[in-house]
Amino acid sequence: MPRLAAFPKAFVRALCKDGTMTLQQWVDLAAPLKLDGLEYYSGFLELQDPACWVDARRMVERAGMVIPMLCCSPDFSQPDPELRRKEIEREKSWIRMAATLGAEYCRVLSGQRRPELTIQQGLDLVVSAIEACLPEAEACNVTLILENHYKDDFWNYPEFAQKMDVFCALVDRIRHPHFGVNYDPSNAIIAGDDPLELLRRVKHRVVTMHASDRFLIEGTVEDLRREENGSEGYLKRLRHGEIGRGLNDYDAIFRELRSVGFNNWISIEDGVDGMDQLEASVGFLRRKLAQHWPEG
Repeated sequence: MPRLAAFPKAFVRALCKDGTMTLQQWVDLAAPLKLDGLEYYSGFLELQDPACWVDARRMVERAGMVIPMLCCSPDFSQPDPELRRKEIEREKSWIRMAATLGAEYCRVLSGQRRPELTIQQGLDLVVSAIEACLPEAEACNVTLILENHYKDDFWNYPEFAQKMDVFCALVDRIRHPHFGVNYDPSNAIIAGDDPLELLRRVKHRVVTMHASDRFLIEGTVEDLRREENGSEGYLKRLRHGEIGRGLNDYDAIFRELRSVGFNNWISIEDGVDGMDQLEASVGFLRRKLAQHWPEG
């Protein structure tokens, strides 16, 4: 049966910007959920000193969990070669961070969808950058996972490879045993794509998954797209919500994943309205996993 982790979606700014939450506080909040792991983010303030990485790993392991995935947001679509080189070096350092934390997987992204880039130019830049990171990943025994992503919390533009056709073209160009897909069905909805169609196209490359449900508080996806360029992070009209109550068909998703033998990490992005919401999402996913992987 796939294992469950959680990402502190509700506390990203507290852990990365404000410093109003410590990693120990997040571990203590999550521990009663009895998850298998906690997904960490490279931007956590307490991880900026490499000397703290081992203690961060031990903190989670003392609570009976592991850190399976490190969430990172490299901006590989930088047109400037020197800025792109710096992004590559940052990703390499995050790969080393992932390995020290005990994580098997380290996220990569394509970068921001800058208006001046054509699709072909962007693909060439991103493929080259990811391939430059793969030797480090192999040396650290870490797998790079490319997510069909919407937008990093601190970016001004959405993901370059947000749309399904661009994402699939990028995935198809990189063939390496230390590279795979982190599938997020909610992000496909926000992109205006069918999450099941995307999954069918990439399911043989999926090694991890983000579980979430998305809700538009007001307006439409088209309204969202008109406003998203130039605005930092997620817009207020877009919210994560309790899994199982949104637009995703988790029965269909899990059937597709099971059909290709998926039996790996699923990380929950939820809890923006409190830990009770996250607990409800954990319960929903556990019931669905037991239904679709009955052998346990």
